[in-house]
Amino acid sequence: MSVLAPYLEKNRREAGCDEAGRGCYAGPVFAAAVILPADFHHPLLNDSKQVSEKNREILRPLIEKEAIAFAVATASVDEIDTINILQASYLAMHRAIKSLKKKPAFLLIDGNRFKPYPKINHQCVIKGDGKFASIAAASILAKTYRDEYMLRIHPEFPQYGWNRNKGYGTATHRNALEKHGLSPHHRRSFNILPGQIKLF
Repeated sequence: MSVLAPYLEKNRREAGCDEAGRGCYAGPVFAAAVILPADFHHPLLNDSKQVSEKNREILRPLIEKEAIAFAVATASVDEIDTINILQASYLAMHRAIKSLKKKPAFLLIDGNRFKPYPKINHQCVIKGDGKFASIAAASILAKTYRDEYMLRIHPEFPQYGWNRNKGYGTATHRNALEKHGLSPHHRRSFNILPGQIKLF
């Protein structure tokens, strides 16, 4: 497992930011912003996609307890369909940053693009959730909060299997879409079922 850097610049309050659910067919996009102490370390911490569900659930309360500040925010399905998924991802990140109890001096953003946040400089880091502890922590929070949300709405529309696929376009999910059409939680702008949109 890779060793995660504790910061980009020493003695600067940096917030790591990441999102979850950008490629999903259903549900909001979630984003998290996390400011960690410079000495924070946990052997399980890594990019959330490299961490098992069990270990993500172990890490989440540890991150929340040890973080100097953290926040999780969303952009809704309606917002995704109105402004597109990329802009909605930025919106969710901005909301998470704004909700931090302590203001960061700098932002570390997972990925290669970002809409600048007012009055706080940033740096985009490709695959940053596998390079910086704060981004990895943000990826864990965004992922666990989003998974929890999808589990919560699963009983409304159990036919789509959100308790297993969390809204991603698995074969089971796609087959259910062909059979049952779209639910109110599906992103219409993704053109999942061209010419076959059916409302509940």
